[in-house]
Amino acid sequence: MKRTHPGLLRSILATNVRRYRRALGLSQQHFALEIEMDRTYFGGVERGERNVSIDNLERIAKGLGISPFLLLQEPE
Repeated sequence: MKRTHPGLLRSILATNVRRYRRALGLSQQHFALEIEMDRTYFGGVERGERNVSIDNLERIAKGLGISPFLLLQEPE
């Protein structure tokens, strides 16, 4: 059965990516260019619209300077 709504983990990922990127003081566009990712795709990740591959998760985490698992942890 196909889901009609994204899962909770996608929302957690979106929140964490946005939080870590903003903490670095980077715009979506600047960050996306830095990690060689399309800006519209990256914006979709931050809005929880994209089902991110493990490779892209790794690319984002590396750009943020953190371990990938931190992007999947529910904020306290």
